[in-house]
Amino acid sequence: MTVRRLSAGLMAAALLTPGLAACAPTGDGTTGPTATPSATATPTGAAGDADAKQALLDSTREISNGNFRFRMSGAGSTAEGQVHQPSQSAQMQVSIGEPTDDLAMTLDLIHATPDSWVKLDLKGAAASSVPGRDRLNLGKYQHLDQTRIQGNRNLGFDFEKVDPAGSAVLTQAITEVRRTGDGAYAGTIDLSKAAEAGSLDQGMITALGAQANSVPFTATTDAQGRLTEMVLQIPGTSEAANQEIRVTYSDYGNATAAQKPPADQVVEAPPELYNLFD
Repeated sequence: MTVRRLSAGLMAAALLTPGLAACAPTGDGTTGPTATPSATATPTGAAGDADAKQALLDSTREISNGNFRFRMSGAGSTAEGQVHQPSQSAQMQVSIGEPTDDLAMTLDLIHATPDSWVKLDLKGAAASSVPGRDRLNLGKYQHLDQTRIQGNRNLGFDFEKVDPAGSAVLTQAITEVRRTGDGAYAGTIDLSKAAEAGSLDQGMITALGAQANSVPFTATTDAQGRLTEMVLQIPGTSEAANQEIRVTYSDYGNATAAQKPPADQVVEAPPELYNLFD
């Protein structure tokens, strides 16, 4: 496994980056404020189905307020943490790869506007071959240069796009949905129309081919109609087995401000760190 594959492939699978819950593509290809979702955007046929889709579209609105906890898992990786828009802060812990892999890593990312830090731990037999490993595995937080991480899908965070999974984008790509119980839904999503979601990887969508047009999902909402879980059942391809992408949200309105690391536990990030995640 190469370092570049670890950063570009597994990082995407780890669902690390903020999605586009608060922004959506405009007609000219740029991004702007998301309009109030409409169930007529993707007709589902029966009136009951349309109602179900509208309920799921509405379920993502609270996420855009940026005060929640989340957990995402997929492809042997996990990411969990909290977003606290009132303090312009967020924190997440990411685990990429399995203990038995040649190369795996864990990251503790903290964002508190205008600063960001990451603590990195590289593991596995191949970790010693990572350039600058002795400057990366320090057991300390590395202060990040915002000009180097702006727009970086792995290290950056945009408080105008606060959803790590991009669930608003996913729900807008629903092609069929039905209620299966109180606050429970099942249906299909066209992933080719949701490539901007932070929980997806364009390479995976391309590999799926026509299968990407109708991927099964389930979702649940709480008593207030807010999204609590979405699970995508990704079919297998010639390159990968079946997999499950699971996203959960909790503690709406009750997240807390991320704590900045103590000054004696901080060093400036070396060039090797940015190179690792290019």
